[in-house]
Amino acid sequence: MTESIHNVLEKWHHVMASGTNEGLFELLSPTCTFWSPVVHTPQQGRDITFLYLSAASQVFATDFKYVRKVVQADSAMLEFECVIEGIHINGVDIVRVENGQITDFKVMVRPLKAVHKVHEQMMGMLELMKASPSA
Repeated sequence: MTESIHNVLEKWHHVMASGTNEGLFELLSPTCTFWSPVVHTPQQGRDITFLYLSAASQVFATDFKYVRKVVQADSAMLEFECVIEGIHINGVDIVRVENGQITDFKVMVRPLKAVHKVHEQMMGMLELMKASPSA
């Protein structure tokens, strides 16, 4: 199972580095759960997880980098950093994989200023994507 998570993480890193969501939908389990740092309830299913992660790949497109990776069995913690509009953002993606697909994706962000900036940027991007499905 460890090899499987490494393959999935490699594909995920490619998605984030490419700035497109090509291959992302197939990477997500149909029953995937997305845990947002700003939405109280978990988001259930591949479609909504795809929407959130596609928006995130656009919001974090510039200056985003993973700075640490911890992998254990079927789970990984990926620490990231970026700067959006002068605000330094530090966070982690906690990813769980089964059968070569992401089944659980949790995002945690700090400090509070960064949480507010991520919320603002993500809501704007989600609205843009809903208004223009090809965005």
